[in-house]
Amino acid sequence: MRAVLSTTFRSLQVRNYRIFSTGQLVKLVGVWMMFTAQDWLVLDLSGNSPGALGMVTALQFIPVLLLTLWGGKLADRYDKRALLIVANAIFAVTAIVFAALVAVGVVVLWHVFLFALLLGAASAIETPVRQAFVSELVELPLLPNALALSAATFNTARIGGPALAGVALALFGTGPVFLIATVLAIAPVFSYWRMRPADLHRSGKPVKAGDAKIVDGLRYVWKRQDLLLPIGLMAAIGMIGFNFPVTLAALAKIHFHAGPSSFGLLTTALAAGALVGALAGSGRRTRPGAYRVLGAALAFSVFEVAVGFAPTFAVAMILLVPTGFFSIYLAQACNHRVQMGVDARYRGRVMALYVLVFLGTTPAGATLAGWWGEHFGVPSSIWAAGIVCLVATAAALLWQLRASGDRLSVQADPRPRLTLIRTPAAEEEDRPAVAA
Repeated sequence: MRAVLSTTFRSLQVRNYRIFSTGQLVKLVGVWMMFTAQDWLVLDLSGNSPGALGMVTALQFIPVLLLTLWGGKLADRYDKRALLIVANAIFAVTAIVFAALVAVGVVVLWHVFLFALLLGAASAIETPVRQAFVSELVELPLLPNALALSAATFNTARIGGPALAGVALALFGTGPVFLIATVLAIAPVFSYWRMRPADLHRSGKPVKAGDAKIVDGLRYVWKRQDLLLPIGLMAAIGMIGFNFPVTLAALAKIHFHAGPSSFGLLTTALAAGALVGALAGSGRRTRPGAYRVLGAALAFSVFEVAVGFAPTFAVAMILLVPTGFFSIYLAQACNHRVQMGVDARYRGRVMALYVLVFLGTTPAGATLAGWWGEHFGVPSSIWAAGIVCLVATAAALLWQLRASGDRLSVQADPRPRLTLIRTPAAEEEDRPAVAA
């Protein structure tokens, strides 16, 4: 047991990563508390308008579309730790002002819209810089473990934050919850400040201004088939398949006629599976191969289709556990394949592109899922999304086979089986020592 724990959490032995992870956990618990209280506040101020909730979500994600690639350029050009201190300080100051408006009781709906946009802008810059910064906290062999623990931290906060917010809302009301969440959200400013810059694993000098063009990062990815596949796959599955905040709420309330507590059970089942999926990825030491990514995409797609056809609430809740597991396992495999294969000079811009296709497509996907569910039924919005993900996975598999020269062999005797026959060049590409 001790050996398992030591392997799972081995990145925490690195001081800078331990400080980073602790600060992120505290901040993310606060952020999820803030989001929960914000949704409650929007319903209070708008007279229970779903449209107002949708507007807040859209305003949070619009900056991702506009600013994320620019954030990646900054990550390649400047000191990532300094950028993260500034971005988190701006986020904290914005959150403090918003919490003060709520606490003194003068907040109105347009205040919520404005601060959703401002907080989204700070996050759009911070996210790609933070993704690229993890590679400076640990040595390359520890990078998959560090990224997996970061995903586990996110999902722990996603489970605990809303639960704490629910209790705090009942005990103290909306204003104090915002104040508590704001205090927690300040934590990363101090955690980045306490790190030892000399212990960071920086490779070479920062990229010069003329060499940090966004278009150069896009050209770099376009020439790398091994990066295009995970980024393209996440663009399709992230937009169509990862719309559970919309589809699960509708599934619980409209299809199963359940209340808020039952909706909470569905989201908890999904988040619990996602947490286990993140921890499962923590044991990885090398760059995952393309077929591991495709296998995870196939498993996720199949379980999403199954959730759409779940005959009862209990069956849906059970199926959401493996669905959550493979959603994060897939996202982590894609992230690891990109992070461990990219040249350090392009890391910020490439991770910005990854964040853009993963999060920036959320408004379009959520809108499409809502429209589909309203016209063709909520369950169909889930199983149809799973089928689209299956088609995307099959297309990616064909592309990978064509690009690598690998082929599939089907044998019927003595028993049916499918065998992957790889070329030496493709096997060489997936060997452990891969960082450029």
